[in-house]
Amino acid sequence: MSGSKLSDASFSRRAPEPRARQDEPLGLTVHGLPSPAQAAQADAKRTLSGRWKMLAVLLVCAAPVIASYFTYYVVRPEGRRHFGELIDPQRPLPALATTSLGGEGGNLSALKGQWLLLSVAGGACDAACQNHLYLQRQLRESLGKEKERLDWVWLVDDAAPIPESLRAGLAQATVLRVPSDALAQWLAPAAGHRLSEHLYVVDPMGNWMMRFPAGLDLAGAGKAKRDLERLLRASASWDQAGR
Repeated sequence: MSGSKLSDASFSRRAPEPRARQDEPLGLTVHGLPSPAQAAQADAKRTLSGRWKMLAVLLVCAAPVIASYFTYYVVRPEGRRHFGELIDPQRPLPALATTSLGGEGGNLSALKGQWLLLSVAGGACDAACQNHLYLQRQLRESLGKEKERLDWVWLVDDAAPIPESLRAGLAQATVLRVPSDALAQWLAPAAGHRLSEHLYVVDPMGNWMMRFPAGLDLAGAGKAKRDLERLLRASASWDQAGR
């Protein structure tokens, strides 16, 4: 009897059987499409963000160039004056048609990518012209291992033939004929002087940035060399030999 009562009590305390779970419908969330105004605003934000990123990339790329010029012109004057006259604002190399001594056509903008030491004179090349060509060659050679970063260029501004006696000495020079009127829109002499009386310096980005005094002699060439060495040293972090 007692066993029967225990059995009944255990059955009475048993948890009720769970009811069968009824099938429930799946819940679906419907997202509304953005309005045209919201879409336009989102596009504008993406465009603005992209422009800021592009500007940041350009600044990073230009930073070495900016730093080198800042170093040369601002940080390291050390109480000394440069011999050449700085051109402000700098004048970019124009896309002028050129003709080589061999008669091949080209463009002046192809000279970008190297430091350039320029002279301008007619093809007959008088004594002043020959002095400039001599100083250009000597200045370049005096730079030693850095000379490969500097090209010496003679821009011939007329159709006069080049004397045969000069051709052998021009083996390492770049000689191009350029119309004088077009050339005068880029380079300019100091007041009271002619274009052919100066030597001009162009940086690897194609900017005319310095003009040496008219009538350069050997004493002046030593000072010009110091300017060139400083420029090459200041740009060593971003400028390499060759184009």
